[in-house]
Amino acid sequence: MMRIMVKRAISIFAIAELFIFATYLFSSHLFANVEVAFLSAFLIIVGASYAYKRMVIAKVESGEYVEDRELLDKIEDPHELYDGKEINDAPPEELNLREIVKEEKAKVKPLNIKNMKHGIRGSISLFRLLPYLFLILGFIALKNNAVLDLWFYLPSLFIGVVVGSLVSKELFAS
Repeated sequence: MMRIMVKRAISIFAIAELFIFATYLFSSHLFANVEVAFLSAFLIIVGASYAYKRMVIAKVESGEYVEDRELLDKIEDPHELYDGKEINDAPPEELNLREIVKEEKAKVKPLNIKNMKHGIRGSISLFRLLPYLFLILGFIALKNNAVLDLWFYLPSLFIGVVVGSLVSKELFAS
């Protein structure tokens, strides 16, 4: 099954590259713009998808992630308003507001080093940083060599995003 998905992903990428190589027949400047933009966007999407999948797998394997509610329940009642918990119907004079505020504050997750570590680890992944480095250096190289043409570069970024999304869906959907 995995072999079929890899073959599909490679064929999607190969078809896109064939169309891009066809631009070389018109102009080498056009080809350079389209190829650099396409590869930049493609690598960013595939790298981010792979890094995200690795992060999710690591959290599931470590037991950190626990499914406590069904997806449909989360969509229908994101703030757990209808979860069946008893509501305090006491008159306002009898309510201890300080206790209620303390309980609600305890539910809020504070920003701490442990939570920040997970966010930073996902952002600093080499699978995400290297494609952005390629994007920046490719753009600078095109600009410095007086080859950059934004009329071709920007739409090619979109093509890279679309092809990268299709390839990521084939490779990392499972």
